Amino acid sequence: MRKFIVLSVAVAGLLASACNTIEGAGKDVKAAGAAVEETAKDAN
Repeated sequence: MRKFIVLSVAVAGLLASACNTIEGAGKDVKAAGAAVEETAKDAN
C-alpha cells in the first residue's frame, strides 16, 4: 500500500508539472486526490 501511495504522489507531481495553466494543475491534483481517496476506500 505504501508503494502505491508513493507512486500516486509521483504521478500527481508529473501531471501537475505538465500543466500549462493553474486551472489545469488544479484539475490534475483533484483527479489524483480522488484516485488516492478511492484506493484508500478500497483498502478498508
